[in-house]
Amino acid sequence: MPLYLDYNATAPVSPEVLEVIIRTYKGNYGNAGSRTHYHGQRAKDAVRQAREQVATLLGVQTGEVVFTSGATESNNLAILGLAPWGIRTGRKHIVSTAIEHKAVLEPLACLERQGFDVEIVLPDSLGRVRASDILYRVRDDTLLVSVMHANNETGVIQPVAEIGLALKRTPVYFHVDAAQTCGKMVEELKGLHYDLVSVSSHKMYGPQGVGALIIRRARHVRPPLEPLMYGGGQESGLRPGTLPVALVAGFGKAADLARVHHDDWMNTTLRIKESILKQLQELEFVVNGPIQCSLPNCLNVSIRGVDAEALMLALRDEIAISSGSACTSEDYRPSHVLTAMKLPEDVIAGAIRLSWGPDVGDVDLSQLVRVANSFR
Repeated sequence: MPLYLDYNATAPVSPEVLEVIIRTYKGNYGNAGSRTHYHGQRAKDAVRQAREQVATLLGVQTGEVVFTSGATESNNLAILGLAPWGIRTGRKHIVSTAIEHKAVLEPLACLERQGFDVEIVLPDSLGRVRASDILYRVRDDTLLVSVMHANNETGVIQPVAEIGLALKRTPVYFHVDAAQTCGKMVEELKGLHYDLVSVSSHKMYGPQGVGALIIRRARHVRPPLEPLMYGGGQESGLRPGTLPVALVAGFGKAADLARVHHDDWMNTTLRIKESILKQLQELEFVVNGPIQCSLPNCLNVSIRGVDAEALMLALRDEIAISSGSACTSEDYRPSHVLTAMKLPEDVIAGAIRLSWGPDVGDVDLSQLVRVANSFR
């Protein structure tokens, strides 16, 4: 079995989470919307418990948790769901960044085609946007600011705390894509000021196919989102369809495990990062992004004289790594994140992302070092 170092794409399902999923599929197969019988009530109870677990992890109210299929859907609901309100009120200006996930950039491009004014802020050469560059662009007609918590390719943490605090007393809605930080930067997320946060279960050892949009209420009023689909009115009328009870229950268990273990997990992944950096000293490499301001479970590095695609192909049976976002892995255009950082073309071409979790054990990169040296 190849060494798996692509946790930012998706993390393995925790054994405890898998146990909950299987148990739910076997014995709790009712529809959570069926209120007239025992099986439906049991399913409803499982969803309620999971909602409480996710809410507790994030420090929000249970009514502020809307289950979705994952962060991509959550991002689309947050951005496109606000558009009708923006049109009605004349607030059609949006500020975001060039390093966002495509699940943010593509909905923004959709709104731009509909006449919205979308301003995209570039990061510095280290991959971090300046809060002042975001806030400077906020206008009287600004509807939304959308900035990710930590970048999925570089792991670089963005100044969302500063931005959120500055926007707190304004009518501007603030959306944070926290797919890479939920279950990891637990206390930081709890302390953020935001209106909308997107999270995904499968980045935090839960199942694929489920996530949530956190919709904060200000003075008991939630942001004026409209649904993207219709046909049932589930999830407070924002996300119709039968809830996948087993996946939701698994997500809840993953949230509960993160609440208990996140400190230990972060310390373990940091020690792994130090080990990886030490092993890479045998190569000529550069780290794309500041190590001191990035997630402890991620490194984006470029090895001098080595093409990333060739290296990944040579290692595919030994080590699972990537060159960027898994959602665009079939698109061999240069990384839009590294391009926005204005890195040299050879650095971009040689960039690989290594990401891991606390359960990965001792990481042996001797094969990677050997193959990379053979290319030079």
